[in-house]
Amino acid sequence: MDSSHEKLQHKAENGGDQIPATESNSNNNKRPLDNETIKVGSSSKATKQKSGVSASFTGDGISHVSNAGVDATKNEPADAISNHGNGNDKAIENADKSKDDANANANDDEDDDRTSKDYYFDSYSHHAIHEEMLKDEVRTRTYEMAIKQNPHLFEGKIVLDVGCGTGVLSMFAAQAGAKHVYAVDCSSIIEQAKAIIKLNKFDDRITLIRGKIEEIELPVPHVDVVLSEWMGYCLLYESMLDSVLYARDKWLVPDGVIFPDKAVLYLAAIEDGQVKHDRIDFWDDVYGFDMSPIKEIAIKEPVVDVVDDKAVLTDSVPVLTLDILTCAKEDLNFKNPFLLKTQRNDYVHGLVAYFECAFTQVHKPIGFSTAPFARYTHWKQTIFYLEEALTVCAGENITGEFACKPNHKNKRDLDIIISLNFEGKYSQFKRDDIKYRLR
Repeated sequence: MDSSHEKLQHKAENGGDQIPATESNSNNNKRPLDNETIKVGSSSKATKQKSGVSASFTGDGISHVSNAGVDATKNEPADAISNHGNGNDKAIENADKSKDDANANANDDEDDDRTSKDYYFDSYSHHAIHEEMLKDEVRTRTYEMAIKQNPHLFEGKIVLDVGCGTGVLSMFAAQAGAKHVYAVDCSSIIEQAKAIIKLNKFDDRITLIRGKIEEIELPVPHVDVVLSEWMGYCLLYESMLDSVLYARDKWLVPDGVIFPDKAVLYLAAIEDGQVKHDRIDFWDDVYGFDMSPIKEIAIKEPVVDVVDDKAVLTDSVPVLTLDILTCAKEDLNFKNPFLLKTQRNDYVHGLVAYFECAFTQVHKPIGFSTAPFARYTHWKQTIFYLEEALTVCAGENITGEFACKPNHKNKRDLDIIISLNFEGKYSQFKRDDIKYRLR
């Protein structure tokens, strides 16, 4: 899922990589999901492609979707504005307006609480956000292929679509032969979804229900498939996975199907000095004025942006692996260690997080990646800037812990604490409580 924050875009060339399940990975290694090796969302044989959507299949048995709206050699939409600082995304602009309107009459002493809690469902009422997600063909085509290429999982089955939005996934399920689909959403976009479902003649097989999944009742005791696009920035932002797990535990039959059923969150270190200077150090001298008190706030907020794959200067390591079939809500509050190995002499200005998802219950597993090395998605990557740069040499180790949990005031925000330890030839760094809030 997407949020309503203003995000900037970098120009980034697309590469390809796979990463191993139990080891830290270089950009050319294999990347797993769970205990099997899976290739998702990246291509080591990138060719320019401006129209049409295709799927390439690798020897590991995982399909990888090519994005029609993307120059296949670039990590951004073909029509994207790549200059730093352009806030031209209509979805973001309209969602930001929703946030501003919701907060217009709030008291000054409530500033810290003005978060996605107040406008989460309202922001998804605007069509522009759904336009952005639907135009993310890596996202949408992967779901379409996973569903429509596996009719044996849908024919004659009852399907629950959690957070259905415009209803596109529900219609895919109906096309795949579902007996009936129950599509649930709390946003008012569901009113347009009802019209869309009727217009496309699926109203006899798709029932739309407005409400929170935790508060509604289905007219059936069980479902065979739970379908949802629940992922947020840094995988867990907005905490929608909680609702999917609730639906799984309440309605899914034993041995039922969840789409997707696997997710992995990865971490790497990056050189990003120019952008850090433009976004963070900017506050040190603004038209000759010292505005560093704002810098103290800015450094604590992760940046959702597109990272150039060449900026990544360590291997990428998993810090969270989720099996959606078996994980618990408590697993989403986690703290895991990491070890990153530097690959060249350079400077580390921050860490970057990205995720991958896979559908492994299907006949031929398929998935996608939001990595810097993969094709552009609307999730981009999440950057955690450090107050000071690390001077690193090739082969040195950066160790630490990555802790993440929902904010206690607003569960849709994320509180992230990174511990970092580096003992290098030219610099040393040790911090146990670098705090960030993704909101």
